[in-house]
Amino acid sequence: MEDIVRRYYEDVWRFCARRIGPEAASDATQETFVTAQRRISDFEGRSELKTWLFGIALNHCRNLHRKARNEGPVEWLRTDGREPAIDGLDSQLIDREALRTALANLSEEHREVVLMHEIDGLTYQEAADLLEIPVGTVKSRLHHAFANLRAALRGQEEAWR
Repeated sequence: MEDIVRRYYEDVWRFCARRIGPEAASDATQETFVTAQRRISDFEGRSELKTWLFGIALNHCRNLHRKARNEGPVEWLRTDGREPAIDGLDSQLIDREALRTALANLSEEHREVVLMHEIDGLTYQEAADLLEIPVGTVKSRLHHAFANLRAALRGQEEAWR
């Protein structure tokens, strides 16, 4: 278990921080590895170990978010150095606050697939497995999420020109 923690701690922490903020991410990450240690015998290898850990982390993040109602789900954009690429928009022109607001205005289902696929780097199948939905639903949600993000950000892009 020590090797698993050493190898995946940072990935799991970032995954949690993007969902519940950096302050609560440490607690969720710790709970993730405690749960993983108890349930490691349940891991069947049908997915990557990291994806299995993200599934546990997602449940802990949801529980902590419901209990604490602390930072919004995309507050990490205020301090994270990476920005999601929004196809069709000049990423240099996208204001971080506008992007944070646009992501926050997405439905939870749409925001979650954007974070999983674009930020966490999960494949469609891995996101589908984590969310327990068909791959086609992940693709559909991404399509609609990006359409909404483009619409919300296009006005910002034109205002900066």
